[in-house]
Amino acid sequence: MLTAITGINWGDEGKGRMVDLLSANYDIVVRYQGGNNAGHTVVNEKGRFILNLMPSGILRDGVVNVLGNGMVIDIKHLVGEIERLRAGGITITPENLKISDRAVICMPYHVSQDILEEERLAEKKFGSTRRGIAPVYADKYFKKGIRMGDLFELESLKSRLADIVEWKNLTLSKGYGAQAVSAEEMYAHIVEYGTQLLPFICDTGAYLDKAAEEGKNIMFEAQLGALRDVDFGIYPFTSSSNTIAAYAPIGAGIPNRKLDNVIGIMKAYSSCVGEGPFTCELFGEAADKLREAGSEYGAATGRPRRVGGFDVVASRYGIRVQGADFIALTKLDILSYMEKIPICVAYEVDGVRTQEFPIGAKLDRAKPVYEYLDGWMRDISGCRKLSDLPENARKYVEFIEKSVGCPIKYISVGAEREQYIEV
Repeated sequence: MLTAITGINWGDEGKGRMVDLLSANYDIVVRYQGGNNAGHTVVNEKGRFILNLMPSGILRDGVVNVLGNGMVIDIKHLVGEIERLRAGGITITPENLKISDRAVICMPYHVSQDILEEERLAEKKFGSTRRGIAPVYADKYFKKGIRMGDLFELESLKSRLADIVEWKNLTLSKGYGAQAVSAEEMYAHIVEYGTQLLPFICDTGAYLDKAAEEGKNIMFEAQLGALRDVDFGIYPFTSSSNTIAAYAPIGAGIPNRKLDNVIGIMKAYSSCVGEGPFTCELFGEAADKLREAGSEYGAATGRPRRVGGFDVVASRYGIRVQGADFIALTKLDILSYMEKIPICVAYEVDGVRTQEFPIGAKLDRAKPVYEYLDGWMRDISGCRKLSDLPENARKYVEFIEKSVGCPIKYISVGAEREQYIEV
């Protein structure tokens, strides 16, 4: 069984929590794109963990975790993340963590370039996490990237790195007027952190293909959501990689394999970190209350998330581009304080009501059309069956399911591993 778990909206849907839950049924969990520019917060019996590069399956004993070739890896951050997890009692060995030799390394000069560009843009900034993701993906396609497998050939890499740094300084020092990067310092960075990761680096494509042939259950874990996909998202306010499920086999290293199913993750309301169009956004006291109730702060950045009512238009679009077979609805419990719950059922663009998700300038001009459902005003964190939910909570779930046209199979009613309902 090959299953992709993907975000339906802007990211931050609670994928890590669901991967942690569902990974009990899988042998392998694979991250197939992105870097440390987003985070998954997972709470279980072992503690509370924030994962940036690691697949959420690392928190479950017996599961093998893979960082795929579609990822960009900050080696200093990864070494630190491994150390923090080990300090929290998590076992990490080459048996349960494998890193693709084709994954590209995110270097300090990528981070510098990211920060310099955001500062140059000022009020027109994209809302980058400033962790070098766009520059490193650009270098990958410029064919100026350094891959994890290059760490096994340090002498050859040293010469090539000098050429790359010379080229990069044309942008950093002669373009932005910043301090030039030292090839010697960059090589020392690679040696210090990269060599610690050598035991984990291998041909993960060959490993995964063999596992699939043997009938192993493999889960592909996406970072961010459909609306942050570089092709299908709210471009240019997207990530720099393909977050959609169709890319999972490619970014994992097994493009010859096909997915068996796709689980889409979406919140019972909307949230968004960063800049860009967010049609259903709430403001003022309503936004403050929802943000605090849901602890809506970025796991990677700590930034307050923008929040809004559930967005039917964006969710239907996200489900389509993800090819979701069914949905896991997270954070339903957060809405328990609301007497009336807002749902964005349509957009109005230039005076015309639509349920199609627009792009570009039309999305910038879109206005939300809200309907309101009655709340249930009671704690639901102890519910374990659909029938345990208050009538209005069941009506809310049924309304969303019908509106987006995809069955809801899981409902999260709390942050703990066991706080969910399977429908």
